[in-house]
Amino acid sequence: MVKRDLYMKQIVPLIDNELIKVITGIRRCGKSYMLGLIKEELIKRGVKSHNIILINFDSKKYKNIINNNQLDNVVEKSVKNKKGKVYLFFDEIQNVKKWERSIASYKIDYDCDIYITGSNSNLLSGELATHLTGRYYEIKMYPFSYQEFLDFKEKSNSLELFYEYLQYGGLPQTFLLDEHQKINYLDDLFNSIFYKDIVKRYQIRDIDILERLTTFVFDNVGNIFSPSRISEYYKKEMNIKISNKTITNYLKYLENACFIAKVKREDVEGKKILKFNEKYYVTDHGFCEAKAKGNIDNIGRVMENIVYFEFLRRDWKVTIGKTHDYEVDFVCRKHKQSIYVQVTYLLESPNTIEREFRPFTKIKDNYPKYIISMDQFDRSRDGIKNVNLLDFLTDYDLIN
Repeated sequence: MVKRDLYMKQIVPLIDNELIKVITGIRRCGKSYMLGLIKEELIKRGVKSHNIILINFDSKKYKNIINNNQLDNVVEKSVKNKKGKVYLFFDEIQNVKKWERSIASYKIDYDCDIYITGSNSNLLSGELATHLTGRYYEIKMYPFSYQEFLDFKEKSNSLELFYEYLQYGGLPQTFLLDEHQKINYLDDLFNSIFYKDIVKRYQIRDIDILERLTTFVFDNVGNIFSPSRISEYYKKEMNIKISNKTITNYLKYLENACFIAKVKREDVEGKKILKFNEKYYVTDHGFCEAKAKGNIDNIGRVMENIVYFEFLRRDWKVTIGKTHDYEVDFVCRKHKQSIYVQVTYLLESPNTIEREFRPFTKIKDNYPKYIISMDQFDRSRDGIKNVNLLDFLTDYDLIN
């Protein structure tokens, strides 16, 4: 059993804290499993199991709860006659209308500790944040890291295992399946999220265009593009007209469903965010294998995707850097630390070495600079450190 210590270390200190604990992330990344780990921790502390109330909105028992009034009725019956503090777990709450109003009231009406999961990155925005302002702590959960994948397999780091992870991603249900089953599972999960969390939720009519756009993003992981560029591509290559507004909306829907993450660009010299030409990364790169071109054929970009989410897991804030006419893959900040990172498959030729090292020479500050690659030999030079990707993924302190 993988304890997912990265997240438990955040949650355990907050048990019995007044804050509502909110865990967000793509479906099947392990949020329900986390609730099980929290339940185990509570029972170890002496909490009676009947004082732990789990309402899973994907369950047949609760799937007909569609608004907060119905939720109130269920909660009231569940806590009735309970002695002592109750622990309320709400799993996949995003489809209950006005849920945030009820959740806020439970803290007033009951002696309770509340844990919520949701598969919508927009779960705590807008009106929701207004009702819960200052009352919640959000924990963003991602599919398994490479180290968690190794822990699950109970095996040591190896190139063979890394290429399995690179190809099929970090969704835990795939780990015990064969290659054909992995693709089928990823395909089925994609369709479930696509139709349930996007098409149905936003009442999309032109499903074909949305699906084409999704495949385009998966095919272009780590590439810089804008809605206008995508619109021009579809018009030129497929004779399909899509407005910039529609593309912008569809990208936002994919982001809300935790399929993709948008990364903004910044001018490194001016320290300001640029308002155009972002990059998108896929929350689990296994979807790229299932729905787009193969990950091995696109290995450099998939490596970049893996590194991006690893920095997020380690609590770095990440943007893309622009310095003069050059791009820096990642500008990472945490507290008062800043680092610059390039990701490439191999530093195998003078042209590749020149391409990857040159942007750093244009940056005048003295923050650490790293090139992460699959090279077995250290090609560090001029104060720029070359780090092996597998070492980075399995050594939390190597870049931290």
